[in-house]
Amino acid sequence: MSNNYIIKKLNISLLPLHTINKKSKLDGLVSSYKQQDAGFSLIEVVAVVLMIGILAAIVGPSWLVFVNRQQLNKANDAVLVALQQANREAKRTKTSYSFTFKVENKIAKIAVHPSDSIPANNSPLWQTLGSDAGITSGQVTLLTNLTGTNKTDDNGKLNKLYNYLATQQSIKFDYLGSLPDAYFGKEDTTTKDTPGLKIAVVRQNAGTSASDADMKRCVIIKTLLSGIVVEKDSKCN
Repeated sequence: MSNNYIIKKLNISLLPLHTINKKSKLDGLVSSYKQQDAGFSLIEVVAVVLMIGILAAIVGPSWLVFVNRQQLNKANDAVLVALQQANREAKRTKTSYSFTFKVENKIAKIAVHPSDSIPANNSPLWQTLGSDAGITSGQVTLLTNLTGTNKTDDNGKLNKLYNYLATQQSIKFDYLGSLPDAYFGKEDTTTKDTPGLKIAVVRQNAGTSASDADMKRCVIIKTLLSGIVVEKDSKCN
């Protein structure tokens, strides 16, 4: 068996010696080039850091506003669901049911319960508003225009629920799911609209009442038959 045959079978290619020498020199030059230019220069690193900083400054505030808005939406949805639950339970059980809410140690809480038994402070019926949305203590508060069960004053403006139990408020549905003896505020002579019973979730900047600068979401009950609308920002004042 000849040498050429063995080389062919093993798929071995032999290069001329002068070709091998040239290839070795070329590989050496490439290796040397790679070693000299490996990594990034200080200028390149600084440029990248500056670009990241600029992008963060542009995107950061918008992202924060988006997160705040989503948290308020979820918290307001929880208020709406709780009101609807109280209404359904009243009609299902043919008894009065209430939706009660308060702010305790800067934490907004809501509860759905039979009207004749307000839950104790440690009752599992109390739900922390917005806990599933990542809202922590002091980030949001509840405001309302209620001055008593199912009643508002004439101007319909929001008042802050302070951090003590005496200020908790309730909306009470009777066995038909309606709102007995409800007063929705004085009718606007121009719009022929009444303020309604308002419960607002607010990311409050300062003060004891909602302002135009506050981001707000609210649930408003407009009729004795518990007609409910959802509004935001200035329409919640």
